[in-house]
Amino acid sequence: MRAVVLTKFGKPEEAFEIQERPIPTPKNHEICVKAEAFGLNYADVMARQGLYDDCPPLPAVLGYEVVGRVHQIGKDVEGFEVGQRVVSLTRFGGYAEYAIADARATAGIPEDMDYCIAAALATQYTTAYYCSSYTTQLHKGEHVLIQAAAGGVGTALVQIAKSKGCIVYGTAGSEKKLEYLRSIGVDYPINYNTTNFVKEIERTSGKKSLDVIFDSIGGSTARKARKLLVNGTGRIICYGVASRRSGILGTLELAFGFGFLAFVDFLVKSQGITGVNMLQIADDRPEALKYCIQNVVKQIEEGTLKPTVGGRFAIEDIAKAHEFLGSRKSIGKVAIHW
Repeated sequence: MRAVVLTKFGKPEEAFEIQERPIPTPKNHEICVKAEAFGLNYADVMARQGLYDDCPPLPAVLGYEVVGRVHQIGKDVEGFEVGQRVVSLTRFGGYAEYAIADARATAGIPEDMDYCIAAALATQYTTAYYCSSYTTQLHKGEHVLIQAAAGGVGTALVQIAKSKGCIVYGTAGSEKKLEYLRSIGVDYPINYNTTNFVKEIERTSGKKSLDVIFDSIGGSTARKARKLLVNGTGRIICYGVASRRSGILGTLELAFGFGFLAFVDFLVKSQGITGVNMLQIADDRPEALKYCIQNVVKQIEEGTLKPTVGGRFAIEDIAKAHEFLGSRKSIGKVAIHW
């Protein structure tokens, strides 16, 4: 089989090679999927740049999701059959024609579902659902801030929050993206490149006005946003560190940016902070992934959730796809087809 292999860290046109590798064999609770497409996530960009601690040793095959058909079924797997069309979360290995996935992180999908839509519902929509409907619950009328709201997870969080009657503040880095945020229902779009989002929210709603913050940037951005949390029910969900720069200095800068988080302060103010690492959840709580991905597929079929297609690329254009996603110009899901 062909696989896109990360052979060294750096620029996308220099980092990847397409190589021949053996078709993997599924173990207990696993299936092997013959992929028609796979999705890109910002964690892939960070891994290529050498900034993702969970990245396997090089040479490595990246990838967190595949869309395709069941090729082989391992032991103790029920509910799937060879040839069935599925979407699967993968613990790396997704950049290949055949990929291994935990059957509990897999869901059947309709024959006519667009592969880019299907790719979006795996990592990005499942992450958003876990953050907003599993680790916490959103309630009607709550004020919610979603950082990087025009991205794949951000779009999903906006749709989930609006479906529950929340008032949504969303940040993005361009006027084009602000227009997109308005189109999907964001009540208060904010350009973080031209506007201080903290002051803008204070001006709009007050100093202690946010019930929930979904943060994918980390560092000082998360620390500043926390000042806006209400006492009593305020909670912040951190699921990424897109602000991290390369090297040890970047790591230290990120740590200092977060600042000193005193647990007693959260206790006194009755606030909460939750970190979300989907790889850790996949390892330790596969049943949680199963619950989330099944509910996401159901809501997409019902039309409650509607992923946005951000870009389609052929396998030969993997470097262009990485460059596009890393430029932060993409809106919605970027996927690669074989």
